[in-house]
Amino acid sequence: MRTPNASLNTGSTGVFIPHQRDTPTHTYDGSALPFDASARPYGGSENGYGPGGSVGGPARPAGFGGSGGTRRSSRPLRTPRSRARKIMRAVSLLLCLLLVTAGSTYLWADIELNRDVDLGKITDRVPHGKGTNYLIVGSDSRAGLSAEAIKDLHTGGSAADGRRTDSMILLHTGANGTTMMSLPRDSWVTIPAHIRPQTGMHYRPAKNKLNAAFSFGGPELLIRTIEHNTGLRIDHYAEIGFAGFVNIVNAVGGVDMCVDRHIKDEKSGLNLTKGCHNLDGRNALAFVRQRHQEAQGDLGRSRNQQKFLAALARKAVTPGVALDPSKLYPATSAGLDTLIVDKGMSLSTLASLFQAMRSVTAGHGKQINVPVSSLGIRTSKGEAVKWDDAQAKKLFAELRDDRPVTVAEKK
Repeated sequence: MRTPNASLNTGSTGVFIPHQRDTPTHTYDGSALPFDASARPYGGSENGYGPGGSVGGPARPAGFGGSGGTRRSSRPLRTPRSRARKIMRAVSLLLCLLLVTAGSTYLWADIELNRDVDLGKITDRVPHGKGTNYLIVGSDSRAGLSAEAIKDLHTGGSAADGRRTDSMILLHTGANGTTMMSLPRDSWVTIPAHIRPQTGMHYRPAKNKLNAAFSFGGPELLIRTIEHNTGLRIDHYAEIGFAGFVNIVNAVGGVDMCVDRHIKDEKSGLNLTKGCHNLDGRNALAFVRQRHQEAQGDLGRSRNQQKFLAALARKAVTPGVALDPSKLYPATSAGLDTLIVDKGMSLSTLASLFQAMRSVTAGHGKQINVPVSSLGIRTSKGEAVKWDDAQAKKLFAELRDDRPVTVAEKK
């Protein structure tokens, strides 16, 4: 029986191979099946289909299946372009993960903000000036602290004692940079007429220490008192207690602070040698609270508070914190625990506040106390701080009109 084109060719190997049809019925374009370069050819040696890599024919040049050829690796060659593409994919994936994490944290934090102060309900307010004014208050609230923590932090009192103002800073931002102005808590000021929520009783305007306004009527009366005595409209309010402060500092990994002398204060528990230190939450709280080792008492403490808050803001926005979920989330969570803000405060506005404080440490702002004429005048409420009326009014006018601050603090 005759088979078309079935004549056999044994080639040089002795292996018979049928000839191809003279006219193929179809053409293979290489797209149907992938070619497996690692598969060992049926029948011949590892180097090719026969000696020299030929299939019944003469040897080909060196190469795959060529003379003296070596087995070709199954792994494709890596070109610089392919490496660059892989790097770009990895970077893109990392950025996406960071954006998703940051975005999720942002949305969560914005929802969790304790917007407890309604500025819209405050009466007899002063007119708006230029720029933006933030009132930053550090309260002595011990909420969230155990009895053991209260003892360790040297705060005294208990978690049930309520809260009083321990520090007050007015932060002004505008076209002429940022100014951090501390208001001593013992400042002798006029507290406007008010109704005390605890008793419902009406009180006429009267002289008292500034922090008494907070005790009598909370943040709302404090804001009214500051506006009444400075003429500066408060646009936003932020308050944090002891526990939140300590937790934030610990969450960001501590804050570097340098002191020019040895400071040991038994009341606050602070004990720092001269030089630079990384302050954890406990030592940071002691640093911003102590005043008995400061030559100017409350004014010296105010300077320390400004210095530390600016350094904390700088640390909080560094890539090591802002881009590290393991630090970003704890720091944000720690701050939200005892942070109280006004109802108009968004997370982006709060971020602007931190950025403004950070700019002070970068040399784009000014730190100052309200000008004072006496640190210890005798009053019916004990010793108080008296402002230098002429210099204070000049400073307040410069801030209200958003002009460069020319008033210098006497040290």
